[in-house]
Amino acid sequence: MKLTDTNINTLVTVVQLGCRNPLVSRRLCDLGIVEGCQICIKQRLPFGGPITLEANGQKVAIRRKEAHQIEVEAV
Repeated sequence: MKLTDTNINTLVTVVQLGCRNPLVSRRLCDLGIVEGCQICIKQRLPFGGPITLEANGQKVAIRRKEAHQIEVEAV
């Protein structure tokens, strides 16, 4: 399932990043969002805005386009 399909405050595990842009993939890895880590969506901004998620104790906002490319599974 895609990260954008999960509910707020539901803990999920990243299965595959799937980002086509190598700069975005590198940035996500630098932030600790890698395959196998657990993340949780904290907030969705309206009108296609960014998604705030929590990974490794820190909150990160990413574009909805990148969040849609991340494959996750329920814990």
